[in-house]
Amino acid sequence: MYIEQLALKDYRNYETLSVEFENKVNVILGENAQGKTNVMESIYVLAMAKSHRTSNDKDLIRWDQEYAKIEGRIQKQYSSLPLQLVISKKGKKAKCNHIEQQKLSQYVGNLNVVMFAPEDLNLVKGSPQVRRRFIDMEIGQVSPVYLHDMSQYQKILQQRNHFLKMMQIKKQSDQTMLEILTEQFIETAVKIINKRFEFLQLLQKWAEPIHSGISRGLETLKIEYKPSVDVLEGQDLSKMVASFEEKFNKVKTREIERGTTLFGPHRDDLLFFVNNRDVQTFGSQGQQRTTALSVKLAEIELIHSQIGEFPILLLDDVLSELDDYRQSHLLNTIQGRVQTFVTTTSVDGIHHQTLKDASTFEVESGVIKKVD
Repeated sequence: MYIEQLALKDYRNYETLSVEFENKVNVILGENAQGKTNVMESIYVLAMAKSHRTSNDKDLIRWDQEYAKIEGRIQKQYSSLPLQLVISKKGKKAKCNHIEQQKLSQYVGNLNVVMFAPEDLNLVKGSPQVRRRFIDMEIGQVSPVYLHDMSQYQKILQQRNHFLKMMQIKKQSDQTMLEILTEQFIETAVKIINKRFEFLQLLQKWAEPIHSGISRGLETLKIEYKPSVDVLEGQDLSKMVASFEEKFNKVKTREIERGTTLFGPHRDDLLFFVNNRDVQTFGSQGQQRTTALSVKLAEIELIHSQIGEFPILLLDDVLSELDDYRQSHLLNTIQGRVQTFVTTTSVDGIHHQTLKDASTFEVESGVIKKVD
């Protein structure tokens, strides 16, 4: 799949924008703070209905405007698909093929993207929250059911935390209500963990040979899910539920004392091992970067294996962060297969045929123009 046309209205620093792209590498050149990352972000938001840079949707709306609009025409294997997302202070409205979608979970997945930005190098060394967000965003692209389950989980978690807070300050003492909320919480949590195990098994399958290739066969990458409850991959669901109930009984008093939920998918983590050593703790910066790159390239293959089409790759100011060897490996992998967007202040120093054949655009003060 590829995005053929992108139109923006009152998005970030763009009053209006209409631009056509080719199904190959598109390089967007510009100095910092001119709007090149905003173009990249808008494609991501069109796909995911949320930004990778901010959790506050109001940041996406141009100063003093009521709403922002992103439109894109997507070419898929067998069809052309118009997508539209309107972001206002009241919320978001999404249209697919001119039909308004009742839920965002029904909309996400029509356009698939893989984003690789400097902050993604934090996937390995950053906080567990970064890794949980990565898992949730990627599974959500290929599984609308997972998005629905995550939405349910967040609601129940919020209710449960509120109730525990009330118990903490002695405004509530209803143990039965806590048990009902916990039962609902466990039921949804188990579905999420099960899906995460499945996804990471697939990611491992694609990432391991890619990492081996980048490291010239010297390193073996292993990805491991680290749940906050003692559950195992492939375990019977009833056993998972039993483990969660056991954990609840152990931490119930502490949860009431602290007024918050102390276990569940929102407290899980992801571990990366290179040659059986934890990369986060013991890996060199080079190994951490190779791991992050391997995972991103594996995402491309994983999405392709699930939906039969390659996603769009967004490389936001990341080439300059990689050495020549990793740059070449990345560009060789995508060559001729994946529509790619590259933002950079300059292509000087990047000597690769893929970039020589690319379409080039220049951005200055929220205006984008194609360079012949």
